[in-house]
Amino acid sequence: MSRVCQITGKRPLVGNNVSHAHNRTKRRQLPNLQTKRIYIPEEKRFVTVKLSARALKTVNKNGARATLQKAGLL
Repeated sequence: MSRVCQITGKRPLVGNNVSHAHNRTKRRQLPNLQTKRIYIPEEKRFVTVKLSARALKTVNKNGARATLQKAGLL
């Protein structure tokens, strides 16, 4: 799987490492992705999703079913 959050769509960013001598080399800033099994009580099943820490807080706040439906995963 790619490094993309399935709910928010967060992806790696590209930037530069800048040394003290001002030499620039490419670097990637990766999102804080976690693979989680989320239980959906209405359907009585687990769903495995790859989501960012921010998306996990959204799931806890709004509920699993509502958030996953909005993202098109159910």
